[in-house]
Parts: sequence; structure tokens; C-alpha cells
Amino acid sequence: MTAQAQVGLAGLGVMGANLAMNIEDHGFSTAVWNRGAEALEQFVAKVKGKKFVPTRSLEEFVASVERPRRLILMLTAGGPVDQTLEKLKPLLQEGDVVVDGGNSWFKDTQRREQELGKAGLSFVGLGVSGGEEGARYGPSLMPGGKKEAFERLQPVLESISAKTDSGPCTTWVGPDGAGHFVKMVHNGIEYADMQLIAEAYDLLRRGAGLSASRMAEIFAGWNKGPIESFLIEITAKVLSVKEGDTPLVDLVLDKAGQKGTGKWTAQIALDLGVPVPSIAAALDARVLSSMKEERVAASGVVQGPFAPALDRAAEKALVEDVHAALHAAKICTYAQGMRLIQAASNEYKWNISLREMARIWKGGCIIRARLLDTIMKAFERRADLPSLLLDPDFSQTMKAQQRAWRDVVAIGARQGIPMPAMTSALAYYDSYRSAELPQNLTQAQRDAFGAHTYQRRDHPERGFVHTDWLGTGK
Repeated sequence: MTAQAQVGLAGLGVMGANLAMNIEDHGFSTAVWNRGAEALEQFVAKVKGKKFVPTRSLEEFVASVERPRRLILMLTAGGPVDQTLEKLKPLLQEGDVVVDGGNSWFKDTQRREQELGKAGLSFVGLGVSGGEEGARYGPSLMPGGKKEAFERLQPVLESISAKTDSGPCTTWVGPDGAGHFVKMVHNGIEYADMQLIAEAYDLLRRGAGLSASRMAEIFAGWNKGPIESFLIEITAKVLSVKEGDTPLVDLVLDKAGQKGTGKWTAQIALDLGVPVPSIAAALDARVLSSMKEERVAASGVVQGPFAPALDRAAEKALVEDVHAALHAAKICTYAQGMRLIQAASNEYKWNISLREMARIWKGGCIIRARLLDTIMKAFERRADLPSLLLDPDFSQTMKAQQRAWRDVVAIGARQGIPMPAMTSALAYYDSYRSAELPQNLTQAQRDAFGAHTYQRRDHPERGFVHTDWLGTGK
């Protein structure tokens, strides 16, 4: 078969089909393949007259793409990717580039990149953010792998990605699993940001007794200021949708699902010794939400404070304070995520530019926000900035929002309204700014019951020492 396509895309689920149409829109003839024939035929009927080359076997798929090939897999993470790669490898030739555009575990990407490299093939782990709308019209793209492989893909990726005043929302992230790692952290930040917004909504709903339509107005107003973001924008829209006279959001069962990338973020953060309490709190909140029947039963037994509605004057002040608290907690969440990327970059020798990560998140992705401009500038001032909290701009913002943030957390505690992400973000902030923490007692306890030793602040030259704290003679 004579090669007809410039790019190949395998996997025509919602994301794959939309990405394929995006690629073709930008002038690249595209071969498509899907394991299920029905989805392929439906796609072909939908795009009749466009520059697509439908293929009905992997052999035909590979043969239809010009060499050196650029093949994009949009498959379910895990087994399906490995199985497809095993079938593809004998069909490929030296110089071909295979891209995994799913939400794969970054260590799987590292393994696959090594395995294909032995066969003279290039493998790229591509983080894709923006949902189906982003895939269709411009996502944020986070490719990791050999730089030469990225350069082969660069014309395609830059064409199809979202665009902002800072350029295309894609860049070479770093070697092997760097792209999928950054996408994973992006999703962890997304979890935490969504939880912070949900807590703000809950405090305004239960604490101030505000209606969904009133909150829609509030969030729409917030989206014109410093916390402007895609998630704030869609929150305003979601709160304004009605079914009859009833806000549709009030009819949605309060059980949130998750697909695993947030959990991976928390797990690898523990492995790398990086605290990400806001992300962990968001995960816990989703798990607790899944315990719906048990929570309903507990609500009639386990007692808490009564939350009276606030008067109008107090309501106005609360709305302003919640905005400030949300702003501060969001900064803390991004600080945690960026610190985690920095730690992994150091651990795996990826040399990731945090400035560039903020830049490519400015458009297309789920966590796009005005805040990312300030983050970008912070890393322009200092590329190795250990924490966003140390940047002078963010330091001033946190100082200005602190009183409101503390009051909001206190109101939630007094009224019995759970605010795990907002509270954990504040605890993170206070811990980070504390020259003294109580872990001197923790370390003394560890030495007392387990002889784990400790260091003395007055005699650092002694190194690790042990004391018989309990008088046991040991």
C-alpha cells in the first residue's frame, strides 16, 4: 500500500476522535484505526470528504503513514497500550515515533521508552489536557521523551495545541516519563482546585443560605478578577442550569468519582518526600463522598453544630472573605504541585522548566487560570525558586488574604461545614512559614520507644545521638 497519511492515530474514543479531527483541521492527512470496527465506520461517516485514511488492521494502519512515521495512540492506560505496542513493534522501522496520548503511569512510560529505544524506535509519553473540547479545538500538550522525537512531532503538536499570548500550549517537557508525570501533577492540582471550589460553594450554600442562582452570579463575578479560571467559569455556568424551577446541581447525587491520576500524585509525593496536603485532602473528600449511605445514616446519630443563616451584611462580608480564601488556597495548591514537579525533575534528571509548565497550562487545559501568568513570572525571576510562597508577588498576596482565609476556615469549623482542602492548605502555609515545628517532640518520642536517635540543635557536631528517656538503662 502506498503511504498516504502524514500522521496516524489509533483509538477513536471521544478524545481520540476529537484529536484526529483537530490534526486534520490543521492540514495533516491522518490515518485512523480503531480496534472496534463499528466506531471506525461511525467516524468515517462523520468525516466524509476530509483528509482521513481509514484502516481496518494495524498492518494497513502502519503501511498508510509516511516514513519516518508519527503514530499517536489514544488508548486506555495500562494493558491496552502494552498489547498494542507489542503488535506494532514488528511492523515499525528505525526512526518511527510512537506517541502514547493516554493518562499513563509515568514509570510505565519510562519502561516503554527504554524497550522501544532498543529497537531503534522513539516513544513519547504525551499528556493531553482539556477534555473533549480541548482535544477538538486546542488542548494543552505535555510531551516527554527524546528531544529529537519531540522535534519530529513539534509541527503537529504546535499546530493543534491551544494558543495564548505566550505562544502554543506545548513544549518539550523532558526525557522519558516527564510529560506524563507533569500531566499527572496537573490532574492532582485539578482535584484540589475542584475541591476548594466545592468547599467555597458549600460554605456559601449552607453557611450563608445562598441560592444556586445567586452563587452563579457570585462565581461569574469572581471570574473577572484574580481567580479567573476555566473551573470558576464552568462553576458559574453549572450553578445557573435549571430543570424546571429547580437548579440541576441540587439534583446531582453527592458522590464524586475518580480515575486514578490524583491518587498517583499523592502516592509519588510520599515516595519523593514532598507534602501535597491539598491534593490528599481532595482525594479523601471524594472517597468520603462515595460513602453516601453510611453518611446519611451517620447524620442522624453523629452530632455537630447547627449552622444558622447569616444576615445580609454578614453575607456580603462572607462572600468577600471566601473569595480571598479561595485565592490564597489556590496559590498554596499550585505551590505544592510545582514543588512536586521540581522534586521529580531533580530525582529523574529531567531538567523541567517550571516557567514553561506554567506557560503551557495557560490555555487549553482544565486548570488554565489567570494565576498562571503570575506563576510564570515568578519562575522567570528565579528558575530554581523552591516555593511560590517565597516569591515577592505571591508573598504579598498571601499576606493580604490571610485574615479572610483564617476567618473562613474558622467559620466552617464553627458551623460544622467540612473544609478539608481549605484547612489543609492553611496548615501547609503555616507549617512552611514556621521556623519552629513540634517535631522535636516527635523525634524525642521516636528515640524513647525505638532508639531511632535524634540531633541536638546545641551540638550539631555530635551527629545522631540516643538518650535513655524512660530510665530503662538501655
